[in-house]
Amino acid sequence: MANASHRQAVAMPEALSTRAARLEPFDWYREMRAETPVRYDDDRRVWDVFRYDDVRRVLADSETFAADPSRTDGIGFTDGARPQSLRGSDPPRSALIQSLDGDRFQSDTVDALAPHVRGIADELLDDATDGGRLDVVGDLAAPLSAVVVAELLGVPTDDRDRFEQWSAALVTDAGTGATAERPHGTIREVRAYVADRLEQRRAIPRDDLLTHVATTGPDGHRPSEGDVLNDCLDLLGTATATTTALVGNAVRSLDEQPTRYEEVAGDRDALAATIEEVLRYRSPVQALPRVATTDTELRGHAIEAGDPVVAWLGSANRDEAQFDDPDAFRPDRRPTGHVAFGHDSHCGPDGSLTRLQARVALGRLLARLDGIEVVDEPLEPMPSAFYCGVERLPIRFDAAD
Repeated sequence: MANASHRQAVAMPEALSTRAARLEPFDWYREMRAETPVRYDDDRRVWDVFRYDDVRRVLADSETFAADPSRTDGIGFTDGARPQSLRGSDPPRSALIQSLDGDRFQSDTVDALAPHVRGIADELLDDATDGGRLDVVGDLAAPLSAVVVAELLGVPTDDRDRFEQWSAALVTDAGTGATAERPHGTIREVRAYVADRLEQRRAIPRDDLLTHVATTGPDGHRPSEGDVLNDCLDLLGTATATTTALVGNAVRSLDEQPTRYEEVAGDRDALAATIEEVLRYRSPVQALPRVATTDTELRGHAIEAGDPVVAWLGSANRDEAQFDDPDAFRPDRRPTGHVAFGHDSHCGPDGSLTRLQARVALGRLLARLDGIEVVDEPLEPMPSAFYCGVERLPIRFDAAD
């Protein structure tokens, strides 16, 4: 097969080239699992992997299937479309990322942020709930995640509007192509901003994530500035996109069974279970790219060293062999083993933070608004086929407190 260094990447699989298929790719996944669970796409020069067991193998075996972004950028998709994810790194880089801020991303520590995140969500809802309509994505999910990330990094209050704009640009323009001026300009602006703040933190340390990543690394070694800049972009871009998609997908999924709104509202356990089911049912990140580091075999197919491989998380999470009635949205399912965040559903420092923001955003939305209903108008999918989410999700409601 074609070596990754000689491939010609295209925007997405042909089967996902339409708006309808991007919004609901699950029929295609089902067909692929049944007929070609591991297949080589001649147009994209990429191996696609669809079944749960095979996806887990690809994601778990980092020695055979590397996630190093320097080797996977643009695999099967236009440059910039893949998630530059905190969970998409190989050892020792994953160890570096895990060490960036000690306990800051542990579940208990993240949960302690809940009251503050709730306050941010309420402020956003205060500003957006006049008139009986709001955009779940643009008015709540996206700005909530951008503000939380900015606060974790220690961004001054005066700069948070700029961070929200950068985050929106990175999410909206992800995957629009290597020649797209706006996302690349945004990346340059973010990198310049963070580089300047890193210099400030090294001179005058503060109690924030940016100070920690500027001064700390595994075994006492400071991470390179390039790694720090990339990790900050990960938080601002990928983590925000994942949270934004998850919140929107939760409302879309609940709207399929409107009586579920009331069942979930005010019930912490039901809310947590709903988020886990949404992660399985409409996984925010649909696929993760890898590169084979050595000749190997997968379901009888010979994969050569250097071949790109895309593991389709969204398909694995609908696999009939793993989940009962997988195409049904059941908020009380309490699914175990989904791979929405990779091989381990709790892996990656953004997993706990993403869950927290989604629980808070959805919880405050349901607590404050009655009669929620998604507005019947065409939805636009996020630009990258690596994500399952919508650019806007207008809802109407009866009343707010």
